[in-house]
Amino acid sequence: MSDLSDKVVPEDVFEGYGGEKESLYSYSALMGIFSLIFALFLLLSRLTGRPIPERIEARDIALLGMAAHKMSMVGSQDAIMSPLRAPVTEIQKKESPKKVDEQPRGEGLRRSIGELLTCKFCLGVWLASFLTYGLVLVPRLTRLIAALFAVVTVSDYLHQSYKILMKKA
Repeated sequence: MSDLSDKVVPEDVFEGYGGEKESLYSYSALMGIFSLIFALFLLLSRLTGRPIPERIEARDIALLGMAAHKMSMVGSQDAIMSPLRAPVTEIQKKESPKKVDEQPRGEGLRRSIGELLTCKFCLGVWLASFLTYGLVLVPRLTRLIAALFAVVTVSDYLHQSYKILMKKA
């Protein structure tokens, strides 16, 4: 019969998961922050007496979805937001006056935050969450902000449609 003390316990719980570039501790920290923000939202909801809605209307889902889409594009790619990403990213090239291509830099939490801020899909989850929390806590302000970004989204699609039509003409 073998003794438990004979078993070798890995020093690192993530040992053997992947290569040297994996930032699992940093990802865990970001998951913790995300969860903490959600817990704070729930607490604030309770303290302010704003109950979690049983359901969210389809029009709010569409509005927040369009806003989260545009906000994540602006946050992850627009040149104007570069100063916010610069501490955790490095520019690869400026694709246009509006859009830049950046890569995460550094190691650990710095790199993980850089990955979050350069991934429109990853950033979209965080922004959609914040917009949804805002819909519960401050619905009028949240709808106003979401409407602004939704209008910009519609404007962008109209610009692209116009551009395509002019090429065909």
